[in-house]
Amino acid sequence: MTDLRAGSAHDANEPITGRVRVWDPLVRIFHWSLVVAFAIAWLTAEETQALHELAGYAVAGLVGFRVIWGFVGGHYARFAQFVKGPGATLAYLGDIVRGGERRYLGHNPAGAMMTLALLATLAGTAFTGWLMAEPERVAMLPDMPRIVAPTWADDDGDEYRNGGDFEAGGPLKDVHETLANLMLLLAALHVGGVALASVRHHENLVRAMVTGDKRPPEPGDIA
Repeated sequence: MTDLRAGSAHDANEPITGRVRVWDPLVRIFHWSLVVAFAIAWLTAEETQALHELAGYAVAGLVGFRVIWGFVGGHYARFAQFVKGPGATLAYLGDIVRGGERRYLGHNPAGAMMTLALLATLAGTAFTGWLMAEPERVAMLPDMPRIVAPTWADDDGDEYRNGGDFEAGGPLKDVHETLANLMLLLAALHVGGVALASVRHHENLVRAMVTGDKRPPEPGDIA
């Protein structure tokens, strides 16, 4: 991470459009595909199980892709570029409260932590959903049976309903639903942070995630 000020290479390279490419196409496709997949999974949770599971697998695949892309992708997609320590994140949050946070061309420290939290929560939600789909999958995890074995039993001790169809409930379902609800909270905080940064820095960050472009760094900005 370096400070890029007026007259830098980025400014010189963008004399016509005045824009800098920050988000590569795969990052943008990932972002909006994840929004759609999670929305479908949430809306179909109690209605269409097949579609819910399909959306869940899509979420898992997208998260897996983003983790890989965080190591081999473009400059601003890489975790090494934007992930900072707790100290830097807390300092940035303090700057936000004081109204003096600096503009980052890529993810700011708070946005970086939110990205990691979203990926971890989505991974946990997808994983618990995958475990719930088939009871045999829990047995594959040697350290978990005593913790989640009651998941496969209903309150009256039955594992099956509706003529033998398996229905997961209990602790594992509670964990799955809690993670899904946490995801909604994190998503709301994420949207709020994007809106705040857009207003503070006079830049439409939603549009930037569509086009991939942002305005070049100015004095005091970090890229």
